[in-house]
Amino acid sequence: MAKVVIFGLMDTAELAYYYLTHDSEHEVVAFTVSKEYKDRETFKGLPVVDFENVETQYPPDRYQLFAPMTAKSMNQLREKIYLEGKAKGYSYISYVSSKATVCDNEIGENCFILEDNTLQPFTKIGNNVVLWSGNHIGHHGEIKDHVFFTSHVVLSGHCVVETHCFFGVNATIRDYSHIKKGTLVAMGASITKQETEEWGVYVGNPAKKLEGKLSYNLY
Repeated sequence: MAKVVIFGLMDTAELAYYYLTHDSEHEVVAFTVSKEYKDRETFKGLPVVDFENVETQYPPDRYQLFAPMTAKSMNQLREKIYLEGKAKGYSYISYVSSKATVCDNEIGENCFILEDNTLQPFTKIGNNVVLWSGNHIGHHGEIKDHVFFTSHVVLSGHCVVETHCFFGVNATIRDYSHIKKGTLVAMGASITKQETEEWGVYVGNPAKKLEGKLSYNLY
């Protein structure tokens, strides 16, 4: 059991608090947020502290962090906070729902894996990965750091997902696919080719890459 400080004050942080309180042995002791976004002193009955000096009140040798943030800027904001916490000396917990199906998978830190996910054998999950509810993660694959799956995504077997990717609801990825860094697979899109392009946006069934520069502010 760890004593945990959650980063954030919005919906995702509130959900994290609920899951950790109802479905883990961890004890949430406080929330933290960047000083410019701190608009209250307490949240869920717990203190809110400035992230800039959180280590002075909750030192990393006694407490751990959890930063289950959204995919804004293609997960780069979540990555920034994650790395800042590491620079402060913190380790991170991961949350894996008791209602998820896991098979001794290797799972990194600061992962948020919700109910009804199926992780088949021999698939590795990196650090700072969010798997919202109801995804199928096929066997013998790898999901690298700073990736976000929404819900009901099917990732078939032997796939490799590079960093900073995003998968919309009901996306489908064929087996042996290589999803390159920063790929955005839109809601309902179906990846039928075995390789995407870095920072490409894919829509449709079968999915095609959109041309032109797009905004990645998803939330």
